[in-house]
Amino acid sequence: MDEDQLLRDRAYRIAEEKAGFYIHLAAFLLVNAGLWALWFFTSRDSFPWPIFVTGFWGFGLLMHGVGAFLGDGYTESLAEKEYEKLRRKRGL
Repeated sequence: MDEDQLLRDRAYRIAEEKAGFYIHLAAFLLVNAGLWALWFFTSRDSFPWPIFVTGFWGFGLLMHGVGAFLGDGYTESLAEKEYEKLRRKRGL
């Protein structure tokens, strides 16, 4: 494979990660808006229970964003280390 194709493949993987994050973000916003509306219109005098869903899911979304937007260099370095380890194991 030539270098241009490798770069295209890498760019495609990065774009897939970012698109996955945006889908995750949309689901987060829609579901949490619904849960908060449900709480507001049915039992707003009680404890705001959607805070748990929003908080824990929000943390997961944050980690997904870190992986999608900042994690590429880390993933590439891990992949390079594994590649070198496999090459040494095979004596190449």
